[in-house]
Amino acid sequence: MKYFQKISSVFYMDWLKDKLFSSYYIDMTEEENEYVNRIKGQNPFGIMAMLFGGVAFAFGPMFKWIPLFTIVFCLITFGTFDRETEDNPWTFFIGFGLSVIGLSMYFYNLLHEDYLFY
Repeated sequence: MKYFQKISSVFYMDWLKDKLFSSYYIDMTEEENEYVNRIKGQNPFGIMAMLFGGVAFAFGPMFKWIPLFTIVFCLITFGTFDRETEDNPWTFFIGFGLSVIGLSMYFYNLLHEDYLFY
């Protein structure tokens, strides 16, 4: 896990996560902000990785750059996962797995249409 955190810090992903997805609301009191911050949520990069993984699974058999981009994105952003404030890392794993399946389908020249009529 420390290796992934170092990779994420090289690409400033922790800083980007804090700037883009901070959970501080101006119109709320300090106590309400503390309560909201105690609730565990999902890592926004994990949600994006799972979404990109779905796209890589759908279009990966035709374009190999989509699964490759998703695999690199998953490896770079996995270090931003924080066990204290976020629920689970499974969104990263699902996105990574779907992109690997899409890439393997590209290498074996398989398409989704090949299995529709069995």
